[in-house]
Amino acid sequence: MSGPLQGVRVLDLTSVVSGPNATMMLADQGADVIKVETPGGDIMRRGGFTPGFVSSNRSKRSIAVDLKQPTGAGILRRLIATADVLVQNFRPGVADRLGFGEAAARAIRPDLVYVSISGVGETGPYIRKRVYDPVIQALSGLADIQRNVETGRPQMIRTLIADKTTALVAAQAITAALYNKAVRGEGQHVRLAMLDAVVAYLWPEGMAGYSLVGQEEVADRAQSAPDLVFRTRDGYIAVGTVSDAEWRGLCRVLEKPEWIDDPRFRTPSVRSANAAARLSLVGEMLAQGDGADWLARLDEAEVPCAPVLTRRELLADPQVAANGLIVEFDQPGLGRIRQARPAARFERTPAEIRRPAPAIGEHTSEILAELGDDEAKISATVAALEREAAR
Repeated sequence: MSGPLQGVRVLDLTSVVSGPNATMMLADQGADVIKVETPGGDIMRRGGFTPGFVSSNRSKRSIAVDLKQPTGAGILRRLIATADVLVQNFRPGVADRLGFGEAAARAIRPDLVYVSISGVGETGPYIRKRVYDPVIQALSGLADIQRNVETGRPQMIRTLIADKTTALVAAQAITAALYNKAVRGEGQHVRLAMLDAVVAYLWPEGMAGYSLVGQEEVADRAQSAPDLVFRTRDGYIAVGTVSDAEWRGLCRVLEKPEWIDDPRFRTPSVRSANAAARLSLVGEMLAQGDGADWLARLDEAEVPCAPVLTRRELLADPQVAANGLIVEFDQPGLGRIRQARPAARFERTPAEIRRPAPAIGEHTSEILAELGDDEAKISATVAALEREAAR
């Protein structure tokens, strides 16, 4: 067996990052993911292949059809009849107008798991907004949490965290729906908004101060403190303590035993309340030594710590190497490419990068053959698709 999702067929009608990244995880785990693209392809391709496109579309096959035209629409209907899952991230209402909304798809395949990914949801005042990752970072409170400590200016996280968080939630939700289908024989409509995914992601600590109704006035305190990156004489390290034992270990390493009984730092709650002062004092001490020396002493004291690696240093880090985390393969159109392997490792049904990212429509003929078409019909269908694409 080549993956825990072997035998599952997923129709991927998504583009950009959140949807494609979710279905890529399923493809790495063995699902047959068919990327249903327009003749122009996913906009992340930028005309061909990009590292960003490959990272969200490896392990898939591609078929290129125009769903507004009869030949393309007919092919999708035939594919739905063979599918376990359909995932789309059109703006609300578009799938219905194309004739492939949930009700229409379920009429073809009653037990289909139909997944709709949107920016902010399917009702409400913002549903007509054009939404990308920065919009969700702004709306969700994430930019506020990241605001500059000195100026108070909100800041974005410099990675597509909203897209990728949504992808993780979507992949988990799809597998949960597939389990329900396997046990009860029923499909269902799974709806997921990027806004919902990120707010839920932030809640455990980013919104914890707003959990107690009527006591919101202390909610911003934790976000006003410095972060846990500290400058040393020769670079940066990260140091953080949660338990009393870790705090005591840090105090001893820094040769500041008096901090252990300092009323500002005696318990976790007061350390949190006085985070700015605490981290400032810790930073002053760490700045007086070398990073490697501090890390060795902190590790010995069982204080959580790490070097702050550059992205280039990450590639050569011994722990990353020990995990076998970075793999390489040949990507047509780009050459040798480096990727992170699937993070979850299955003992009996391993997940792996199964094939490079597909060219636009690379597998159209192959997929039509699987639907039962002979060579003559495939040639006629491909010619019809080409005529439709030229219109």
